[in-house]
Amino acid sequence: MKFSGIHHVAIICSNYHCSKKFYVDILGLEVIQETFRHERESYKLDLRINDNTQIELFSFPHPPQRVSEPEACGLRHLAFCVENIEEAVAYLKLSNVEIENIRIDEITGKKFTFFKDPDNLPLEIYEA
Repeated sequence: MKFSGIHHVAIICSNYHCSKKFYVDILGLEVIQETFRHERESYKLDLRINDNTQIELFSFPHPPQRVSEPEACGLRHLAFCVENIEEAVAYLKLSNVEIENIRIDEITGKKFTFFKDPDNLPLEIYEA
């Protein structure tokens, strides 16, 4: 078996409308399809990152809080590639997103930094 890439990453949010605004209006992801599932009282929003990768944004009534600090087992963070990290940081700051200082990956020498979504999910931008 050989993987050809990552199809999607699923994220459960606590406030659907707030998270939709963040991922669509601030991060600029394209809406593929939005579905409200009445039996679950749940939204599922498919968002396009590029031709091959998507985010599935879910809402559920009363989801448990994510354990994130100190670091817990499981998915650590989601990283997005950018061509120019300084431009990406400036854009996020203009959108009132709190963002850490740019650092250098000691192994690859590439620039990266972290910020959080409305539910404090750690997100990274990494200069490709």
